[in-house]
Parts: sequence; structure tokens; C-alpha cells
Amino acid sequence: MSGIMILHPGREKSLLRKHPWIFSKGVSEVRDPPENGGDITVRDSSGNYLATAAYSPNSQIRGRVWSFDPAEKIDAAFFEKRIRQAWENRQDLISRTAVSAVRVIDAESDFLPGLIIDRYNQVLVVKVLSAGAEYHLRDITAALEKVFPEDVIYERSDEAVRKKEGLAERKGMLKGELPKMPLAISENAGMKILTDLENGHKTGFYLDQRDNRAALEKYCRGKDVLNCFSYTGGFSLYALRGRAKSVINVDVSGPALDIARENVVINHLDPGRCRFVKADVFEYLRKARDEKKKFDVIVLDPPKFAESQSQLQKACRGYKDINMLAASLLNPGGILMTFSCSGHMTPDLFQKVVADALLDAGREGQIIEYLTQAGDHPVALPFPEGLYLKGLVIKVN
Repeated sequence: MSGIMILHPGREKSLLRKHPWIFSKGVSEVRDPPENGGDITVRDSSGNYLATAAYSPNSQIRGRVWSFDPAEKIDAAFFEKRIRQAWENRQDLISRTAVSAVRVIDAESDFLPGLIIDRYNQVLVVKVLSAGAEYHLRDITAALEKVFPEDVIYERSDEAVRKKEGLAERKGMLKGELPKMPLAISENAGMKILTDLENGHKTGFYLDQRDNRAALEKYCRGKDVLNCFSYTGGFSLYALRGRAKSVINVDVSGPALDIARENVVINHLDPGRCRFVKADVFEYLRKARDEKKKFDVIVLDPPKFAESQSQLQKACRGYKDINMLAASLLNPGGILMTFSCSGHMTPDLFQKVVADALLDAGREGQIIEYLTQAGDHPVALPFPEGLYLKGLVIKVN
């Protein structure tokens, strides 16, 4: 290991609480800096060992902690140990729910900063989002080959956030060949869902919404349901299984809606109760309001509106706008299931934004259920930033 990162006095407090990030403002000095992503020893202002971290000179997060143990070497054996532990932690969820697609590694919350690994059947999809994970990609791949010797490994490091780490976007095979896409996975009592691991959102699908899709089912019997930002229609499948009277999927992506149609068919659900509309959701909601359309259940699962703190105010306006429009379209006693996946949007702020939206829509609402990310997307106790998905089920009067 080369290099030592010395912190300003008092800046060690977060590391003593096992938070994995070291911000540039907390760094006093870097001696013999390693290359981008290389391992570096972190010490307090008195020279005491704090952690071993990945060095990222291009990012405001100057270091991401791999280990708080000075004896631990960051190599393939280290990654194998962490991956095996995370996989073991998922076994109860897998056996309990019979899912065939799970998140294996959830970055900092599984103590491997900047690394996302999702497993779809026997295909591992890897996202490398930090300089440290990039530096150790060969070790990570070797570890995966040991833990999952039969699996294909595909990289989807095609995220703009990599630029903050001085990295270019990239995707491609790390081991084997991808099966034909879309790939069918199963979740929640045998629901089949087609996923496109090459070009789909995130690693191919929103595994984090698994429990929330199932939660929708109980609200839909005999109801007219509107699924906004529907993507490949995951929420709609559960609405149909819950015996919804009708379901409308609205998404801007034609290919996603094509897969949504196939998902209805492969689950032997009634396509006659389901419509697919290619449209901008904001424009669709405004048009529906002007045409005085009404629904009993509306799902709002938009993409991330705030990629950074500087975008939060604009994001709040976007969340308020769609929730206000949706509230105005609901019949009395209707259900609004609304989400934010923006990490910078705190649960309290999201609830305030939705409350203001209903107020401006002239509606009253009561939260009857709080929703969050599925159990294979854990939140490490010292890392509250790991909680990013917030959901509210609101009864609108």
C-alpha cells in the first residue's frame, strides 16, 4: 500500500462511528498519493490509524473506506469474504420469497463502497461506480468467479456519476456470454417479469421495488388503476393480479411498454383490462386533468429527479407537480402510491412536498402505509445515506 491521508483535527469523528466517506474538506494532507482508486492509509491529525480507504483525487468524497482493520489487505480474498457474507445474508430472503433476482452487493451498505452487484438467475450484473471499485475490478471479478463459479458476469458501469470519479462510462462482458434478452425472472409468489440486462434501467430492473409492487395488489380489486412511469409494467402486473377493473401504463419508452405487454401475457393475466400509453407523464396527467378523467388508484414511481444537492429545489418542484396532478385525478377515497428514489430527498422533506401538493390540489390525504426499499437493499447503521427509496400510500379524500 502506498500513501497516507491525514485528516484535519476533529475530522476523524465520522470514521470513529464507522461512516465510510472522507470528504475533501476534512483532508489536511496526502503523502505519496496512490493512483486513482488505489489504497491509502487514513490517519488522524495525531497520526493514529483510522482506516484503509480507496483514494479518489477527482471526487469531493476523497476517500471511501474499505476496512477499519489495519491488518486487513484489500485483495481478491478480501472481496470474496465480503461477497460471501452478503450472499449469506440474502439466503433467508431468497428462501422465504423464492425470488430468482436479488441484489448481492449494495455498495456502502454491504461495506463495499461504489460497488453494485445484482444477480438475475445465473447472470451477475456489476456496476462499478467509484475509483476504488474500478481499481480493484480484477480482484472483484476473481472473487465473483469463486463465489458464483457457474455464473455469467456482465458489467453495466454506464452511469454518469463515474465522471465525478474521473472514470468513463463502460459496459460489456467480464465472463461468459449473456443469454438471450429479455430474461425472465420470478418474484413474489411466482410473478414472472422480463428484464433487459443490456439496455434496461439500472441493472435491468427495479429490484428495490419488489415488496412495494406486492403491496399494491391489495388496493386494486375492482379499481381503475393508473401506473405512471410504468417502465416494463411491474406494478401493473400486481394490480391485474389483484383483480383491478382496468390498468393504464404510461411511459415515454416504447420498448419498455413492449416488454410490459409481454409481461401481462406470460403471467396469464387479462390483456383486455390493460392499456399502454407512450407519453410524457407530466403531459399525460395534465391532459387527463383537463379531460376530467378519474382513477381509483394512481402509482407514481418517477426516475431520480435530484442527482445532486444543487438539484434538490428543482426536484421538489417536479415531485410537487406530479403529485398535485395525480391527487386531482383521484376519486374520493382513492389511493395514491407515490415514491422518490432521490437520495438527497429526505423522508421528511418528501412527505412535506406531497402534503403541499395535495393542499394545492384542494384535497385531503392520510398516510396509511410507509414504503421503502426491499430487504436485499439494506441500510448499514452508520450509513443513513443508504436509505434512498421513500414511498407513501395515501388515502385521498
